[in-house]
Amino acid sequence: MSNLLPGAVIGILGGGQLGRMLSVAAARLGYRVHIFEPGAHPPAGDVAHMVTCAPYDDVAALTAFAQSVDVITYEFENIPTAALDLLETLRPLRPNRRALAISQDRLTEKAFLAELGLAVAPYAPVKTAADLEAAIATVGTPAILKTTRLGYDGKGQARIMSAADAPAALAAMNGADAVLEGFIDFTHEVSVIAARGLDGSVAAYDPGQNVHLAGILHTTTIPAKLTPSQRTDAVLLAARILNALDYVGVMGVELFVTPKGLIVNEIAPRVHNSGHWTQNGCAVDQFEQHIRAVAGLPLGDGSRFADVVMENLIGDDIARLPAFLAERNTAVHMYGKPDARAGRKMGHINRITGRAP
Repeated sequence: MSNLLPGAVIGILGGGQLGRMLSVAAARLGYRVHIFEPGAHPPAGDVAHMVTCAPYDDVAALTAFAQSVDVITYEFENIPTAALDLLETLRPLRPNRRALAISQDRLTEKAFLAELGLAVAPYAPVKTAADLEAAIATVGTPAILKTTRLGYDGKGQARIMSAADAPAALAAMNGADAVLEGFIDFTHEVSVIAARGLDGSVAAYDPGQNVHLAGILHTTTIPAKLTPSQRTDAVLLAARILNALDYVGVMGVELFVTPKGLIVNEIAPRVHNSGHWTQNGCAVDQFEQHIRAVAGLPLGDGSRFADVVMENLIGDDIARLPAFLAERNTAVHMYGKPDARAGRKMGHINRITGRAP
């Protein structure tokens, strides 16, 4: 299979908001989407052609899902290994297993990035109190202790401002393997959304500047505060990662901007929250770009025609929806989630703040 013809079916593991927006992009290109999601009533189910609600250990459901699609992709990283073992024997999986394996484990991810010659924060593995003591001696404080797996949006993390904070931080890991990361003296965080096609071509969007609140992305501003050389370095760095992984699809690469250069924070082998601005700033957004890549189509032009500020709508932010709808040059994207809870992403807005030069 080189490229999928219109009418083909793309399988997506995960039915959250990213799966929802991928489904819309696929439909625009003439494809149908089949969502596989353990939870009932997933947001993507409102717009997908088909939904299977079953756990990831349901072999019969996974098999039927795979046999109904032409290619499989995913909207989040933490898919059980056993499920992937089965699925990849039945249909192409894009991006590939190596990208998933690296991104699922922070220690593996940092080792991979370091092997590519990319700068990462100082780090050390932690399993026991003795490990943590040794890690603090090596990495220093302040630092942050993170579970090696399953952490996102600030979850599975504990700050260590001094050695006295170590016992509580270790207890917060609940026995999970962890990594201690030293704090970076950075001015701001940026991210690059880049794609690699089945033919090896690479297309990248302009880096966006990110601001987090309580560990959750609050805003992404385009353009980011970068020198021309920093902007070029960020894009080339992302391309280097994509090529090293023989990657197919869209990836988010988060970077710290420091006086000594760019430091890689983490990679996400999927469409990314900090790339939502592309929906209203580019002719081909990150979701269509991902569908193009996994379907074997030519990648779209990643250039932007507008300056944009993306703002996440978290929890009770939904109460401000009427005001957002009344704003000029503001696009509202809702995720169809029924209950607004603290820390839950309910939607986002894209404010057009100017035209790109």
